[in-house]
Amino acid sequence: MASFFQRVCIFAVALPLAAQSTKQISLAELRDKIAGGWAGQMIGVSFGAPTEFRSRAKIIDGDLPKWTPAGVSNALDQDDLYVDMTFARVLDDKGIKATTEDFGNMFRDAKYRLWHANLAARRALKRGVSANLTGTPLYNAHANDIDFQIESDFIGLMAPGLPVSANDIADRAGRVMNSGDGIYGGMFVSGMYAAAFFEKDPRKIVEAGLRSIPAKSPYARLITDVLAWSKQYPNDWKKVWQLIEDKWDKREPCPEGALRTFNIDAKLNGGYIVLGLLYGGGDFGRTIEVSTRAGQDSDCNPSSAAGIIGVTLGYSKIPDEWKGGIPALADKKFNYTDYSFNTIVDSTQKRALALVQSTGGTVSGDTATVKTQAPKAPKLEIWGNYGSPVERVAVTDARWTWTGVWTPAEPATKPVRRATTSTAEASIGFDGTGAILVGPYLPEGGKADVYLDGTLDSTVDANSDEDQGKGSEVIWHRFGLKAGKHTLRVVVKGEAMYAGKGTAIVLEDLIVFRP
Repeated sequence: MASFFQRVCIFAVALPLAAQSTKQISLAELRDKIAGGWAGQMIGVSFGAPTEFRSRAKIIDGDLPKWTPAGVSNALDQDDLYVDMTFARVLDDKGIKATTEDFGNMFRDAKYRLWHANLAARRALKRGVSANLTGTPLYNAHANDIDFQIESDFIGLMAPGLPVSANDIADRAGRVMNSGDGIYGGMFVSGMYAAAFFEKDPRKIVEAGLRSIPAKSPYARLITDVLAWSKQYPNDWKKVWQLIEDKWDKREPCPEGALRTFNIDAKLNGGYIVLGLLYGGGDFGRTIEVSTRAGQDSDCNPSSAAGIIGVTLGYSKIPDEWKGGIPALADKKFNYTDYSFNTIVDSTQKRALALVQSTGGTVSGDTATVKTQAPKAPKLEIWGNYGSPVERVAVTDARWTWTGVWTPAEPATKPVRRATTSTAEASIGFDGTGAILVGPYLPEGGKADVYLDGTLDSTVDANSDEDQGKGSEVIWHRFGLKAGKHTLRVVVKGEAMYAGKGTAIVLEDLIVFRP
């Protein structure tokens, strides 16, 4: 693993507190701000849901979907909220010192559908991989994706003025499905929430979040660019969007986005959160609009941006035109959770007060005294030497060699080859430093042996663990190879992953990476 992944152990023990000042907040104001944060997430994700990933590598111009307050009911079925809340449940059940293994156990057994880094992590967990490893590039080709970033809001909402403590929790939770920039996205977002309890200036909030992550990380470099460009073009967010696109939208390794316009990278979408905050200027509606119009994950990004502004305003000051639909559903449970809006606010406040007290603060009467912390970045951990995707070699390419029975899969919406018996093999040579073998996960997916340069690299399976298949997934991947020519051979085993299931392996293409 070390050949392609620089890993520095961080937060093995709780970091010493970096006390900045002591600040007081009434319990009523604390609850109002926590409620504002959860409400902001609900409103932002519901507003942006109709445009999610429908605008890729381009700004959404023209009219956005019309908002009505009743539209917030969409939030009850959004993974931005229910995954967020199931992580919060771990802390409620296990306490604020819950371990990565505790978060992993919850995640492994969750019944909701997942995608990208989350899906890769849950598959690995079900196959016996430690939760401390399921977010690493060895097991997860989506390690820099947005997944933990969109699930980290619950941390900042329980850490008023406590970004160091937020980082500690983020490191334990985020490691399940991400590493490097993927974890930094969660630290950055939760750090902004932590700052928003005592700061109203969006630029200062962004700067505080930035100080919570390593300055030399690609994530921090992108945010630093956005802060600088926004000063250069204070009235033109679209110009800054284009600068982000030109410099940073280049290396997406995700099979759905490699050499395509789709981009679910944490830092790129984090830049769109920041666009909303900086150019929204503290205005709730404007913040949502800019983060939505930036495109790509245009429901998750306005969800986080509106959540942060919701903390600065407090629920009571979010305009009724946005929050008016919440009272009617405030006692309805979010899917896959035991929480309603009211009970997640109650739960978050209890955890916030526990964290305040555990870090030297006090709660007396109707007031909490917070011993605030200055943001402190962890040591640099980076996954960035996977190179860039340079080619997708479709199964129709003459460089592939096929033996045994391979047939076109149904429905034939793209060129794919399917095999089920142990006589089937596929081989290809490639010139690069890494590769991803792409295909769907299937309910009937079986096992295959993958040989790299003539040596058995791993035994993989294409079983979806679910009744529904998922296309364009990572069947096998390896990075950090010696530059030059390599050979890949896939040998179908004709064996089922689970009793009573099928033995199918379906291949779509090979993504090749070079520096």
